[in-house]
Amino acid sequence: MSIYIEVLISVFLLIGGVFLLIGSIGLARLPDIFTRLHGPTKATTLGITGILLSSMLYQSFNQGTLSVAELLITLFLLITAPVAANMVAKSALHRENPPLPRTTGQDLIPKARERKPADAVEEDA
Repeated sequence: MSIYIEVLISVFLLIGGVFLLIGSIGLARLPDIFTRLHGPTKATTLGITGILLSSMLYQSFNQGTLSVAELLITLFLLITAPVAANMVAKSALHRENPPLPRTTGQDLIPKARERKPADAVEEDA
């Protein structure tokens, strides 16, 4: 394996590790559920993407063919993480978890709690 490929793999690993560390610290340190969602959905998604890209490069050069499994995992993660964060935020709104007083956009929370789901609106029509 070329030294350039090893350096590129190391760079992806370091970038991924830094993003994972930042996301984990954000998950532990941020005060409420609405701000805590940013750590796992943004930073750790980028971190796992960096780790998987380095794994894809390593496996591709060891096997001599393109390793697609890591690419599929990354694609699945990038699609599902925002959807999961949206569902967690909706459940926090439904359970009426209080945001911090300094959280912006609090005037939108009562409107979001009163809003009917899309399937209930169709039944009323």
